[in-house]
Amino acid sequence: MTLGSSGSSVVVPRNFRLLEELEKGEKGIGDGTVSYGMDDGDDIYMRSWTGTIIGPYNTVHEGRIYQLKLFCDKDYPEKPPSVRFHSRINMTCVNHETGVVESKKFGLLANWQQRFTMEDILTQLKKEMAASHNRKLVQPPEGTHY
Repeated sequence: MTLGSSGSSVVVPRNFRLLEELEKGEKGIGDGTVSYGMDDGDDIYMRSWTGTIIGPYNTVHEGRIYQLKLFCDKDYPEKPPSVRFHSRINMTCVNHETGVVESKKFGLLANWQQRFTMEDILTQLKKEMAASHNRKLVQPPEGTHY
């Protein structure tokens, strides 16, 4: 992330960026149906994260709680984190065997920009659940995992 004006820019160190995201994610996002935080508070590299999405209203996902794993490698935010559902889900952008969100099938990851955040990923996945091609797909039994 760069800050500045009139041609000057400052690159915000990776851990500062992740600390900002941690603070925001733990507060809950928007209406509280999306949240995220670190898996291990002792991980000084802040790589492993857990996300939660409560399925959107008026879809087959309504009321379901989906857990995800996000992994921010050393090149985050220049490159996107890897994203994998822990809870089983049937969506067109998710590998049915592994739960991995496939970059080429999920526009936000396919067109990643440094300014995007984990919040953006989770809120976009929630929107994707409500999209016409996903909103009525038959889902695995609730509570099953990859």
